[in-house]
Amino acid sequence: MRYLPLRRTILAAALFALGAGAAPAQTALVPVRIGVIPVIGAAPIFVANGEGWLEAAGLKPGFTTFESGPNMIQALASGTIDVYVAGIAPLAVARTKNIDVRVVAATAVEEMVFVAGPKLAPYFAATADKAEAFRRYREKEGRAARLATQPPGSVPNTTLQHWLWQVAKTDKANADVVAMGIDATQQALLAGAVDGASIREPALTIVQQRNPAITLIATGAEMFPDQPGTVVAVSGAFADRNPAAVQGLVDALVKATDLLKTDPARAAPPVEKALGKGITDLATIRKALSSPAAKFTADPRVIIEATKKMQAYQVSIGTLDKDVPMDGLFVPGFYEKAVAR
Repeated sequence: MRYLPLRRTILAAALFALGAGAAPAQTALVPVRIGVIPVIGAAPIFVANGEGWLEAAGLKPGFTTFESGPNMIQALASGTIDVYVAGIAPLAVARTKNIDVRVVAATAVEEMVFVAGPKLAPYFAATADKAEAFRRYREKEGRAARLATQPPGSVPNTTLQHWLWQVAKTDKANADVVAMGIDATQQALLAGAVDGASIREPALTIVQQRNPAITLIATGAEMFPDQPGTVVAVSGAFADRNPAAVQGLVDALVKATDLLKTDPARAAPPVEKALGKGITDLATIRKALSSPAAKFTADPRVIIEATKKMQAYQVSIGTLDKDVPMDGLFVPGFYEKAVAR
């Protein structure tokens, strides 16, 4: 048997390792556990995942669905999720409990709207004075209007209370706020178990398709001007360990937000896949994406002032003990790098 000289043997081995048959090393994907509320406001994260942009950014996402932001805060505190995709309001509460969470992107604003059911809606048609409509309803029906929303401390609850007591100037004897989950709110409204509700897309489109007598009474801008909606926040521990992964996440969200604005038809399928689950169809999701309650933005800076105002209102109604400094809550640097690219 002939043997290659030692130098030739080493050279051959080196060439093989450099690519003459060897597969290139693959960078391991970073696992990221994402908690999300199943609403249109969360559409950018679904689009980013559906288009493959999260994986392209080096992420291996896993999704867990929650009924409300306050419920998700518990998961964030226990370390069972890394990324929070839900309303901004519960994050103020989280910070009072020394939970390190950082908002790196927004997704939508002015999501929450108020709708009246078939029994309550005619009272609003009869007068432009919202407080008077509620008064007449109580006088005629013999009870206060039952209005469904999510738990205290959530954006839906805070927004509804702000509209009722501060904007419409409703007498508290004329409206009862009932806290329940998102699905329960939709079902209760359709069943007539409640008289009205604060909802967002795709619930708005779904309930009006199923019962056209359910009427939009107040838009998000009317309920709470510049209302901060869904945001994307990361736990401090995850951000410190994986800054490149967080940047990749925000890069993907910026691309997804642009797609939702410029080509909602293409963006709709991954949103329907995430939200539909046999409950709704692609046509409904397409309609919801073009709704007045679907205003997408990835820029976290645009909601800072509105968040301060919402936090101050939470303090006034007792769902937050005290104002929490905004320092450190918003980290816009990732977004600024994403758009600079």
